[in-house]
Amino acid sequence: MKYSNICAALLAALAVSACDKQPTVVTPTVVTVPVPGPAGPAGPTGAAGSSGMTGQTGASGTTGDVGPTGSSGGTGATGATGEPGKTHSETLIVVPPAPTLAR
Repeated sequence: MKYSNICAALLAALAVSACDKQPTVVTPTVVTVPVPGPAGPAGPTGAAGSSGMTGQTGASGTTGDVGPTGSSGGTGATGATGEPGKTHSETLIVVPPAPTLAR
C-alpha cells in the first residue's frame, strides 16, 4: 500500500504536467500596399446619356365651381294674327251629364 500511494501521486503529477502546453506563436506576414502617386490630368468629357422614360399621367382634376346665372333673354317676336270669326257658322256646346250620387 505504501508504493501504491507513491505511484498514484507520480501518475497524477505526470497527468497534470501533460496538460500544460506552450502557446503557439504565429508571426503575421507583412503586406506591402502600393501608394498611388500624384493624380494626372483630367480625361475628356464623356458622351451624353440617353433620355429617360416618359413619366406617368397625372390624376384628374376636381370639378370646377358653378358659374353665375346668365342675363334674361330678349322679348320674343309677335305671333301671327288669327283669322276673323265667321258669321254663318254654328257653334255646338256639349254639356256633360250630372254625376249620380252614391247612397
